[in-house]
Amino acid sequence: MQTSDSQMAVLQKQLPKKNALPRSLLLLLMLGSSACFAADRYLIDPEHTFSYFEYNHWGLSKQRSRFDTTTGSIEIDQDTHSGSIDIEIDAASVSTGSDRFNQVMRSGDFFDAANYPKISFKSSSLHFEEQQLTKVDGDLTIKGITHPVTLEISNFNCRFMLAYGKQACGANGSAKILRSDYKLARYVPFVSDAVTLHISVEAIKEYSKPAPD
Repeated sequence: MQTSDSQMAVLQKQLPKKNALPRSLLLLLMLGSSACFAADRYLIDPEHTFSYFEYNHWGLSKQRSRFDTTTGSIEIDQDTHSGSIDIEIDAASVSTGSDRFNQVMRSGDFFDAANYPKISFKSSSLHFEEQQLTKVDGDLTIKGITHPVTLEISNFNCRFMLAYGKQACGANGSAKILRSDYKLARYVPFVSDAVTLHISVEAIKEYSKPAPD
């Protein structure tokens, strides 16, 4: 739960002056009051989040390219194993390591970023094993075309980050898709139709969402 100075002042006034507590202990007391809250909301940290994709190039090698701009939010309630994930990728931020190839990938032959600037993933359900997030079902939209996909989660951790002064969560997920499902099939089968999409994400806690009455 995000704690404001005004909230801290209210708590200080409620305590007798002779029992005044240091700010650090007050903060712990306020964090402990979060039991009345349910889902925690996190905003994706764009500096520590990126998406990339892998494909086979003419049977010669496995190639990898990335997107430099990914935004979105995550809501998660680990007690009820529920939540939602909403991710947006800037199609024009595709980065192959070659300016010339970047222009090709942004063109109508591939992502058509001028007409379809956003690639999005919206979750429909989260799957846990004990406290570990293991899979996320959802809808992936590319070039205005939407198909269900499942992100397999290989890593998931949450902790308090001193650098931010807030709780943060991170995860690594991947899903296999077909380019042809999204009208990205140029050069198939010489360049593989199958693509593995990877998402490495870190998100910083924004607030705790009150539980419904």
